[in-house]
Amino acid sequence: HSSQIRNENDTRSTVEKVLDACAGVLLCPFVWMYDAFLHDCLIGLKAFAIMAIRTIKTQSQPFLNGQAPFAMSIRITAVNFLVLCSTWYMFIDQVRLAFFPAGADRALSIVSLVVWIVLVLELVFEVFIRPDGYHSLLTSEKAYAPNTVRFINSFHLMMESLALILFIPDFWCILASNHSCSARLKFSYLNASMLTVLGPGRSDVFLGWAYLALVRLRVFGLVRHWKKMWINNTFVNMKWKTTGGNSKNFFKGVFTPHYYQNRKVVPTNPGPNRADQFVERGAEVHKFKEATLVNASNIGTALTVTNSHRALMIVCCITGLFPLLAALDTHGGSNRVAQELTSQLQEVNLALGGDSDAESECEYFVSTALAWTVGVTRGQSKPRTSDTQIYLLYAYVEPSHCEEIFPEFDGDITQALCRQRNNLYDVNDTSVETNEEELDRICEVWANVTLETTDSEIAALADIRTGAIKEYSLSVVGNHTNTSGTFDVTYRVVTKFNHTFSVAQSATSSFLLQMALLVCVLGGLTVLRRDAGVLVLGPLRRMLKIVARYAKNPLSTVRSSDKGDDDDSDDDSQDEGMSPENRLGGYETEQLVNAVSKITDLLRKCWGVAGADIISTNLATQEGTLTEVFNPTVPGKSVYALFGFAAINGFDHTLRQLGGDVMILINDVAAVLHGEVFRWGFGNSGQCNKNLGAAFLMVYRIGLVREVVQRLEQATAVVFENSTTKTSTKKSGVRRRLANRSSKMSSTSSDAHSSFGSSRLSTGSRSSRRKSSNRTNQSKAAMSLSLQSLPGIQVFTDRAVIGMLKSFAGIYRDNKLLSWKNDFRLGAGVGAFSVNMIFGMDAGWAVEGAVGSEYKIDATYLSPHVNMAARMMTACKQYGVSILLSQGVQELMSGSAQSKLRHLDTVTVKGSSLKQKIYTYDARHKGVDFFLFSRSDEQADLDAERYNTNVWNADQDLRAMRQHVTEDFEQEFNRGRNAYLAGDWPKAVKHLEAADEIMVENVMDQGYIQNELNELQCRINDGEDARLAEEELRDETGDGPSRRLIAFMEGEGGNAPDNWKGFRPLTSK
Repeated sequence: HSSQIRNENDTRSTVEKVLDACAGVLLCPFVWMYDAFLHDCLIGLKAFAIMAIRTIKTQSQPFLNGQAPFAMSIRITAVNFLVLCSTWYMFIDQVRLAFFPAGADRALSIVSLVVWIVLVLELVFEVFIRPDGYHSLLTSEKAYAPNTVRFINSFHLMMESLALILFIPDFWCILASNHSCSARLKFSYLNASMLTVLGPGRSDVFLGWAYLALVRLRVFGLVRHWKKMWINNTFVNMKWKTTGGNSKNFFKGVFTPHYYQNRKVVPTNPGPNRADQFVERGAEVHKFKEATLVNASNIGTALTVTNSHRALMIVCCITGLFPLLAALDTHGGSNRVAQELTSQLQEVNLALGGDSDAESECEYFVSTALAWTVGVTRGQSKPRTSDTQIYLLYAYVEPSHCEEIFPEFDGDITQALCRQRNNLYDVNDTSVETNEEELDRICEVWANVTLETTDSEIAALADIRTGAIKEYSLSVVGNHTNTSGTFDVTYRVVTKFNHTFSVAQSATSSFLLQMALLVCVLGGLTVLRRDAGVLVLGPLRRMLKIVARYAKNPLSTVRSSDKGDDDDSDDDSQDEGMSPENRLGGYETEQLVNAVSKITDLLRKCWGVAGADIISTNLATQEGTLTEVFNPTVPGKSVYALFGFAAINGFDHTLRQLGGDVMILINDVAAVLHGEVFRWGFGNSGQCNKNLGAAFLMVYRIGLVREVVQRLEQATAVVFENSTTKTSTKKSGVRRRLANRSSKMSSTSSDAHSSFGSSRLSTGSRSSRRKSSNRTNQSKAAMSLSLQSLPGIQVFTDRAVIGMLKSFAGIYRDNKLLSWKNDFRLGAGVGAFSVNMIFGMDAGWAVEGAVGSEYKIDATYLSPHVNMAARMMTACKQYGVSILLSQGVQELMSGSAQSKLRHLDTVTVKGSSLKQKIYTYDARHKGVDFFLFSRSDEQADLDAERYNTNVWNADQDLRAMRQHVTEDFEQEFNRGRNAYLAGDWPKAVKHLEAADEIMVENVMDQGYIQNELNELQCRINDGEDARLAEEELRDETGDGPSRRLIAFMEGEGGNAPDNWKGFRPLTSK
């Protein structure tokens, strides 16, 4: 048996060992995890400790020395002081009654007097600083301008003056020595509190609430300061942002239409402070722009002012007048506890009656009176705090009952109670705890109060305010019976109660209500201002910005930021990212924004570059207000530009066949032409000005004549001022040349805004002569300046010419234009029609402006260079080419571009005696598949932005349209042209015929006219004269200029006339 037990124990121990081993294995991962976690925590704590120590070391020095970020500075300004005084004035009388003891009344009254004087002086100064004619401003259109609204108006002046007058009783004790600062004056806040709490009648409660309603008017001062602060920070004291110019932007500005962005003219004579002048000019322009928006934001200030007035009146009525409804209740809803207690004591006094000397009745009366006193006093026998006020101050009963039986009871109940303090325990429940110290304090007051003691003496004894003491007196004449008989006696009860607690509760409630009033008014106005900004002012300001932007640059396009973003610093217009619920009501204003954008965009598209100044002049502001009279016929301005004409060839036939549908065709052409001109114009300078039937006028605007001249002078001044010369002679020579040029061109920079005094002294004839002289000088400057001297003009001109060449390629690539081949009216259903365009260009000056009257105006350009561009376009028909450029354009192009042009002839056009060379870029569309080289708009825009002269050799469109031109052709043509100009016409005819033959062979060999050859074979098979058909095809495929020159020379007899001068006139328009 023992061995069996031993075996069982061994087995159990083995099992336990196995279980322990398994438990150990299972717990190992957890132990490892615990160790790893503990290790990580220790490492983390160590790192944290190290970081904390480093932080303490690095921050200790700035903390101890008061350096950033631990530096603190307090700035107190006059405005801060006035706001502080207004806050004191708004709350002090309520805070005084709610939280301060009676001993602090005089000190607080002194401070209130100082605050009152400061606020009165502020009102007086506010009235005196109002500008002359202030009341006239209130009836004008500037009534709600920020500079007008920031002054105090009559509404605020009246309300604040009334509130200040009602504040006088709170410090009257300082001015009148016979009044206590804790007394209850007739129009004091203490009196109003007592009336609202105690009444006793409805009229008393009404008067109390009426005064408290007038106390709410004190919020007007703080609201006025808040409104003035907002106006000053938003409008009056706005920080103007200035942007200065630099040389890079300066040179770029020569060839971009920045005139409308910076209308202020740069000084003609740059001096050592030229950079400062640029900064000042930018600041003035930006300030003028911001001032326009500030003065246009009258609606914002109007909403703020009117909303503040209405909100103040509404909230003041709610918090001040609605409580007046309490006066409709019985007794005005006043607290009648003290009065009812007095009535109870009087009933006890009257109940004695009869034989008052009876011992039983005397005991009843005395015990009842003492019980009443104890009941009134019981609540204050257990003090809530150490400074608990005594509620019952005095109680007196007349006549004096039972004086013979109870000699200590002489009618003064409060004193009698203190003489018989044990009765407090006998009359009432002994379980009620009584504070002996509190009773000692109460009896100390009661023992010194008699019927003759004044309220001020009682207040001094009880350390309370005199005005918080209220006396209740009830008297009745009745019969009194004693041992001597029955006689008439007056039954009278006099009690005095301390209502400090009720007044403090009322003042606390009023303080909280006044605080809530201030928070609601300022918070409500802030919310209303924000909502008005989001729903009204934001869209209106965006509309004004659109108008202002178009006034400064009518050629700018609509930007998304104009429709949805107000980059102005003001938070009134930040409505982005708002939910649809919060944007309720914004639909109408957004529609207005879209309408204004469409109208301005329509003006830009209708009037183009030439009408830009009309838009700018009529939309611009004058002294912060928009012009009231529309004057489209503004004076013109001289500008430099490249002028191009493009026309649809054979338009008369197209017009007759299509009728009204011809407008669709023209718009399809315009879509291609306008897009390429705008894309390739440098700095968005390319604009299509107008459409003249089948012709389009294109303008690449360089800038105003006077601005270009001045910028060129300043560029010259920058170069020579910054360069170091070796001799003083060279320096003086540079200065002399600059001075002469500056004096020559100074008249062009004369501003139309001359001083008022000088304009009054000038006579009409002198003013007329001055204007005539200015125009003459500008014309001379325009004709004398060589555009080749402008930096960057080669890139500007190259891109303009490429814009025309890209338009040529786009015409034969656009799907809409290609679809017109299938129109039966034009091609008889066999695709015989194609849109063909011809182009002409010249460079120079022109007068930009409006032509017409008040009934109809047309924005245009007047210049011989515009006429020259038109002549170049029409001359394309005479020479059989698609593009003709004047010598003025060719001279402005880069060398790479000039190498691709072909000098055709030297001519004078009709209406001009100027002899000049004419050039063409050999562009042929037959046999060229331009659709193979099509690019997306983004890629095309990127090509234009990255322009360099290598484009003339690498661009696929430019290479494809000129691939029929070979070197041997150019050599033969140049020999023939040179011989023609030299007067050796027979030799010229020989070379030109050879050049024409080379062209025909190139076209035929390269398969450009395979379709035409197939059509020719069909015509011959149909019996048509083969020679005539072949001659017609040769005319279409040969070189047009060579054939035209040969025809001209043969028409003149084949030999040059004796008076041949190397050019010929083009008599046809």
